[in-house]
Amino acid sequence: MDVDTIIPAMLIESGGGAIHVGIMTAILLGGSSVTQLFFAPYISNKSYKKRYLLLGINSRIFSLLGLGLILFYLQAQYSVHIIWIIFVLITIFSLGGAFANISYTDILGKSILEQKRKSFFSIRQIIAGIVVLFSAFLARKVLSSSNFPLNYAYTFMIGSFALLIASLGFWNLKETESSMLKISGFKKFFRILKTELKTNPKLIYFLGFINTQGIVVSFLPFLMLYAKKVFQTQSNDTAMFLVFKVVGIVLVSFLILFAANKIKYKWLLYGNVLLSLSMAISTIFINDAIQIKYIFILGGIVYSIFSITMNGVLLEVSGKENRAIYTGFVGAGNIIPAILPLTAGYLIRVFGFQNFFLLYFVIISFSVFFIYKLNCKK
Repeated sequence: MDVDTIIPAMLIESGGGAIHVGIMTAILLGGSSVTQLFFAPYISNKSYKKRYLLLGINSRIFSLLGLGLILFYLQAQYSVHIIWIIFVLITIFSLGGAFANISYTDILGKSILEQKRKSFFSIRQIIAGIVVLFSAFLARKVLSSSNFPLNYAYTFMIGSFALLIASLGFWNLKETESSMLKISGFKKFFRILKTELKTNPKLIYFLGFINTQGIVVSFLPFLMLYAKKVFQTQSNDTAMFLVFKVVGIVLVSFLILFAANKIKYKWLLYGNVLLSLSMAISTIFINDAIQIKYIFILGGIVYSIFSITMNGVLLEVSGKENRAIYTGFVGAGNIIPAILPLTAGYLIRVFGFQNFFLLYFVIISFSVFFIYKLNCKK
């Protein structure tokens, strides 16, 4: 289920405004990373993490199903109730993602050879992109088949079933080796964090990188709000935006796959900064709803590059036995992406979209310094 287009569009049509989109984005994109701080010490103590991966995935399946059922049984006139229930289910969806991501990162690090990681992340994005592209066309048909809230109810129910099918492979997953790093409580966690910050300078710059470049993932929900408020786009447009976003994801994933052994992470990081800035500048000059779809292509490219590089750089910065705890460090340092959506919601409501675009531009620009200091070798 796409959190950049479908979920914010559903929230807006349920009666939500800039503040609501800001809260939703903070929960889904920033909050999920911050909560990893609390989950990491617990999960890191477990030698095998498959069951915790499945727990996180299943909680997301049930939250999507819950969203579908709530929208199906509650009518539009109860929009206030719908919004509050949506926030509860979105929180469960977000926490499930954070819980699963820690286990997934540890299992992934043990399973994929270092020299194969960049290719693996690209192939993963391509496969996921192709599946989501098919899903986007299906979503477009479903969203245009009926009016709100039934169209979104059917979409979330289908999304829940699709995630259930996609998760079946993890049930047969076999962890190749146990994880040995044990952490006894939060005091030990923060002690390890303090030690790692002193002994591993790259960790500091990595945290700086995700706090600046990481805000790119919160741009598209506000672009969706911009499209609906300024150009009055409809449900059918939402599905079209998703299609174009996925086209961008698949396109750049293919390019990175073919150039995986020739291009270093740092050049991907620098290029993504340029594309991220271009995305904000281009949005300012849009004067037609049709043009927004091209921003979503760019957004898909930016999202894909960030996802591939962030996971790859995290594995490069961390060691073999501390990947789960380093994922928790990412949550501890992911402050700006968690706070920005709340600030952006207020800025947009009081001062308009232009101030949000300016703030986004300034923060992204700072990521160049941290990328330079990271000096990725791979």
